[in-house]
Amino acid sequence: MGGDVKPELTLRQDATMTRMKLVMIGNGMAGVRTLEELLRIAPDHYDITVFGAEPHPNYNRIMLSPVLAGEQTLDEIILNPLSWYAQHGITLHLGKTVTQIDRIHRTVTATDGTTAAYDRLLIATGSQPFVLPVPGADLDGVISYRDIADTQTMIETARTHRHAVVIGGGLLGLEAANGLALRGMSVTVVHLGEWLLNRQLDPTAGALLADSLRQRGLDFALGAQTAALLGDDTGRVRAVRLKDGRELPADLVVMAAGIVPHTALAEQAGLLCNRGIVVNDTLQTVTDARIYAVGECAAHRGVAYGLVAPLFEQAKVCATHLAEFGIGRYLGSQTHTKLKVTGIHLFSAGDFMGGQGTEEILLSDPAGGLYKKLVLKGDRLVGVCLYGDTADGPWYFDLLREGRPLGALRDRLMFGESACSQPRNEQPQPEPQLEAA
Repeated sequence: MGGDVKPELTLRQDATMTRMKLVMIGNGMAGVRTLEELLRIAPDHYDITVFGAEPHPNYNRIMLSPVLAGEQTLDEIILNPLSWYAQHGITLHLGKTVTQIDRIHRTVTATDGTTAAYDRLLIATGSQPFVLPVPGADLDGVISYRDIADTQTMIETARTHRHAVVIGGGLLGLEAANGLALRGMSVTVVHLGEWLLNRQLDPTAGALLADSLRQRGLDFALGAQTAALLGDDTGRVRAVRLKDGRELPADLVVMAAGIVPHTALAEQAGLLCNRGIVVNDTLQTVTDARIYAVGECAAHRGVAYGLVAPLFEQAKVCATHLAEFGIGRYLGSQTHTKLKVTGIHLFSAGDFMGGQGTEEILLSDPAGGLYKKLVLKGDRLVGVCLYGDTADGPWYFDLLREGRPLGALRDRLMFGESACSQPRNEQPQPEPQLEAA
C-alpha cells in the first residue's frame, strides 16, 4: 500500500517542477485580466511573476477621476488586493520598473537588480502621457494625469494653490478639470480642437457639453495652442502662454493631451514596434513567439486600443494561447465610446461625423439637454452620436456593427429600441421635431 503512495507523490512533485515560468511586465488592468483568464482555464500551468512600476496592486485606472473628485477613495478602486496575488501563488514585485529584457537567456531585470527567468513573457506596460515639447514643461507644478501619484499630487496642490490649467479637452482632461474645480480651484481647459471631445463628439454635441461645463464654473480656450509654460523665481510654473499671446495664470498645469504606447523596453529588446508592440492575432509579438503583449502598448493590425473592452477581448484570447490551448483569434474590435462627463451622458460610434454619401437624422433639444444624431448610408446605420440620453446607445451600436438593413425601422429609428419593437399600428405619435440633413 505504501508503495502505491510514493509514485503518486513523485508524479505530483515532477508536475510542479516542470511548471513553466511566466513573467508579466506591468500590473495594470489588461495584464491582470489576462492572468485572471489564464488562472481560470489553466491554474497550474505556470509559476507567475509580476513586476509593477507603481507601489500599488492592480487598480481601476478609470476610477481615478472619482477619487480626484472626492467621490471615492483609493482603497475603493483596488481591483486585486495583495491577498489575491498570494492566493494564486504569484510572486509580486511592486515599485520595480523592468529596465532590460534578455531574449537570449530569457530573463528580465528591474532597476534594483531583481531578475526573473521566463519561458513565456507577457508585456503589459500600457501607455504614457504625451508631454508637449514646449519650453517650461519641466517646471515644478507641471504634471500629467495617469496614475495614483498624479491624482494625489493634484489633491495636495488644490489645498494650497488657486489657479489650474488643463491642457487637453479630451475625456481625461475634462475629468481632471472637473475634479480640480470641485476641490476649489479656478480651472481653464486649453484645447487644440475647435470643440471638446472632438474625437468622440460632433461640433453640436461638443458645444452643448462646453456650455454645460461653463455653467459649472469651467473656462475654455478652444482652438488654442500652448506656446510655453512660464515659471517664477522658485522654478514653479506661474502661467501658460498661448500661441496667440494670451497668458493664463497657473499654479498647476495638467498635461492631458493624449497618450503614446509605452514601447521603449520592447524596442530596446529588439521587438518590432510601430504605433505599439506589433502583435499577431494570438497576441504574440511578431518578433519573438515566446513574448506576448496586450493592452495599450500592443499594436494589432496597425491599431493600438485605449478602451477597456478591446483590451479585455485581447486578454481572453491571449490567455488561451498562454495556456497552450491553441484556440482563439483576436481579429480587432469595433468600438464605441460611452462616457459620463460630470454627470452628462455621451455615446458615439462609427462614422458619426457623416459627410458625402450619407444622410443625417437629427433630434435637437438644447434646452432639455438632449441631442441625437444618426448617420445613415443607404439602408444601414453607420454612425451615432448621443448627448444627454444614451439609453439606446448599445442597441444602435448592435445595428451598426451587424450592418443590418433598416427597412421598416428607418422611420422610427430615432425613437429607440422600444419604439422599434412595437407593431407599427401601436406606435404613439412622436412629438419631437426631426430634421433630415
